[in-house]
Amino acid sequence: MNPEYLHAISNHMLVIGVGLGFFAVVLALILKSRQAQIVALAVVLVSSAAAYPVLFLGQQAYKSVRGIADEPGQSWLDAHMERAESTIYIYYALMIVAGAALAVPKWKPKAAVPLALATLALAAASMGVGGWISYAGGQVRHAEFRDGPPPAAVEARHQHSVHE
Repeated sequence: MNPEYLHAISNHMLVIGVGLGFFAVVLALILKSRQAQIVALAVVLVSSAAAYPVLFLGQQAYKSVRGIADEPGQSWLDAHMERAESTIYIYYALMIVAGAALAVPKWKPKAAVPLALATLALAAASMGVGGWISYAGGQVRHAEFRDGPPPAAVEARHQHSVHE
């Protein structure tokens, strides 16, 4: 198993899992069911925890993918990596808040709904960020998806950069 392949399949757990968890939390709040909230929040927690492995595998795959990408694809890859590295913290925050939404209501039941709503807000933000990251990633090897020029050059500050 190479990191390119593992990155390509694991990012779906992150993106799709957070999205499904978001809708499950909405449904749980509508149903006013703590049991449903627990399941939905667990989906969000596990899905957002996938952010670090997804980033790590992407960093491991960077050099080899850059080596096979065309010039515009290389620029898109740099943008994809920069976006992922600069926004991963939203997934960490989501993981922490979802974990708090699972645990804190055991001691403070009135915190359940506010923490679930905070989880929803962060999940929505992370879905937006995930779409932004994924858009650049999809441009790397799929010229047919490119509807404009690559973003302006991003200064390579990655430890896995080919410039080192």
